[in-house]
Amino acid sequence: MSQTGKKSSSDGETTPQAPLVNESIRGSKSRFPKAGSRKESIDPKTTDSQPQDKTLKTISLDAAKTLTSETELGFRMEEDERFLQKLGRKADSKCLDLNNCRQTTADVRDTVALLPSLPDLEKLDISWNDVTRGNLHALTQQMHLVSKLKILRLSSCRCTADDVWALGEAIKVLPELEELNLSWNSKVGGNLPLILQTLQQGSKIQTLELMDCTLTSEDGVFVGQLLPRLQNPEVLDLSINRNIGGSLNSIAHGLKSTSNLKVLKLHSCGLSQKSVKLLDAAFRYLRELRTLDLSCNKELGGGFEDSQLATLEHLEGLDVRQCSMTADDVLSLTQVIPLLSSLQELDLSANKEMGSYSENLLSRLRFLPALKSLIISNCALESKTFTALAEASIHLPALKIVNLSWNTCIGGNLKLLLETLKLSMSLQVLRLSSCSLVTEDMALLE
Repeated sequence: MSQTGKKSSSDGETTPQAPLVNESIRGSKSRFPKAGSRKESIDPKTTDSQPQDKTLKTISLDAAKTLTSETELGFRMEEDERFLQKLGRKADSKCLDLNNCRQTTADVRDTVALLPSLPDLEKLDISWNDVTRGNLHALTQQMHLVSKLKILRLSSCRCTADDVWALGEAIKVLPELEELNLSWNSKVGGNLPLILQTLQQGSKIQTLELMDCTLTSEDGVFVGQLLPRLQNPEVLDLSINRNIGGSLNSIAHGLKSTSNLKVLKLHSCGLSQKSVKLLDAAFRYLRELRTLDLSCNKELGGGFEDSQLATLEHLEGLDVRQCSMTADDVLSLTQVIPLLSSLQELDLSANKEMGSYSENLLSRLRFLPALKSLIISNCALESKTFTALAEASIHLPALKIVNLSWNTCIGGNLKLLLETLKLSMSLQVLRLSSCSLVTEDMALLE
């Protein structure tokens, strides 16, 4: 053994490993014959000790490597835990939420170093971290280590053109991706095909959020072409992209292939009267739609005449605030409202022209027993229209939120809502800002 020990030293094995050999020998005594038990069968002159010595050496090396690996893993885990604690977050093998953590450049490097220890990661959120700008490529280059990722949120990361290119490369190695949020990144505009062109037919993406990305008309056309390639899209948010109104024909055509779509948001997208007609053609295919947001499209006024909204029989949320609705639009909605029996949220606010024509519309709200949120602020309501609303509200037992702000006709007439206020067991929010309330109204509220 002394010769073997010298030989091991000459082969490059350092002396600190000798105790490991001794430990291996002591721990392995039970595996070898006891001294003297088979003495007659052992001839020291003829026994070759080299194989046994090599075995012990191998055991020693394996044990050393195991200890080293465990030590490194423990050190890495401690470092990861300190990093997350510094950001005020907790470790989770399936969720890494670093949203709005005020990350530094060093934090980005630590995030990259964290990925190899999270092979089962399913959700990654690094939204609202300005430092990500220009550094996203360092993260995306390691995306193959988290190929099980299902949710990726990168909203407001101030992505550069290089970041956008890197993101397109990362999408290729995320076959399980179901949710992608790139909202509030202006550089996405004009580059959307570069990011999403690698998505294959039958892609698993269900949620695509591109709010305020400065999308171009060409990006809108690409979205229309992309939708049929998605396996089961459920949420599409293109809000605050004012240039896609001109490509709505392509988008509407793509929507016909999304029969399971549940949420469609086109808030402030530069839509026109013609846009409503294009969407109408798609509504008949969107039988599962639950939320429709067409708000803040001021050119929509006059486009709701003969609208096909009634085909959305499962609709739960309808937002048409600030759409410059005309008398004809109100008449059309009056006919549609009773058919939307599943409606839970309705926002008609900031449509000042409807004030004189909404008596019948507000009266028919009684046919919406599931209605929980009713927002009619700044609609220039008149006494007769407010009376119709008050009478209908008695039949809305599920109401939790009522917003009647900026309707001065309510002042002195709040007593009309007295029965609703008395009977409602669900009401949580009542907003009456700038309603010209008088002393009598305040006494009633008291």
